[in-house]
Amino acid sequence: MKDKELSQRKNDHLDIVLHPERAKQQIRTGFEHWRFEHCALPELSLDAIDLSTRLFGRSMKAPILISSMTGGARRASDINRHLAEAAQTLGLAMGVGSQRVALESEDNWGLTDELRKYAPDIPLLANLGAAQISSAQGLDYAKRAVGMVDADALIIHLNPLQEALQTGGDRDWRGVLTAIERVVNALSVPVVVKEVGAGLSVSVARQLAQAGVTMLDVAGAGGTSWAAVEGERAADVHARNVAMAFTGWGIPTAQALRQIREALPTLPLIASGGIRDGIDVAKAISMGADLVGQAAAVLGSATTSTSAVLAHFAVVIEQLRVACFCTGSASLSALRDARLVRTGDEV
Repeated sequence: MKDKELSQRKNDHLDIVLHPERAKQQIRTGFEHWRFEHCALPELSLDAIDLSTRLFGRSMKAPILISSMTGGARRASDINRHLAEAAQTLGLAMGVGSQRVALESEDNWGLTDELRKYAPDIPLLANLGAAQISSAQGLDYAKRAVGMVDADALIIHLNPLQEALQTGGDRDWRGVLTAIERVVNALSVPVVVKEVGAGLSVSVARQLAQAGVTMLDVAGAGGTSWAAVEGERAADVHARNVAMAFTGWGIPTAQALRQIREALPTLPLIASGGIRDGIDVAKAISMGADLVGQAAAVLGSATTSTSAVLAHFAVVIEQLRVACFCTGSASLSALRDARLVRTGDEV
């Protein structure tokens, strides 16, 4: 695909995701079915609650990953700077958008070591699609993607549904698992694998764990529907009708998280996909997530300014802190033991 076409596709994606009503899934995350048992006597100082954690040897002030959002569009340069500066200030992790365009053309749109200068202390994650990893240049691409932003890890994203519905999408997914294992064995940094909004199943999670992947992002259904996005972009009625049938497709985020955590109790997990607020973050942590990712919810702020991103995540972090307080949880470790009750099961 030509560079110009790739960049236009990324711009289309941004335009659509910035209008949630156009990219909405027909599935909810599943977090709405769970609530914390309220603790009326927390015996804690709210301000002393410890939200800190670590990722890939770096300290974080809160267990939040600014999830991969955009790569290959001109305005991505400002978006990435705003996100990186906010992540540095707040002590959060950040995953960059797909680096395919930056690797295949001279258009890097902010995906250079300049990004690391904005955020020298945070966990920074590079990002490539499975189709690029499984190409003849896959290993070279992986190494260059990590070096390009001085990343602490590489995210490989899986998006078979989106590729199947996308004009010019990558339809041959044979050999992807072998390619992932090859990259895991060759890279000097950890590899994270994520879906992009349709969720990871237990069987796929097991395959990836056996391949040596360090961490998984369940990236479940309940947030942005890439089927709806591609339906909005469709060039004709046929393509649109095919795509829109899949806006209710996927594994809800809470379901994917709980099932994978039960099946693989020691594997580090990120929960993303439709995370609305700090209470969802708290629920995800309690269900077994090590980190929680958010992307579309902050995209509007990221197109505006660093201060807008700071304001957005300051709210999310304070919501998480209050959720800890009202469950009697002095730390993230304690939050994992907080009682979650399924709606309708209260006694």
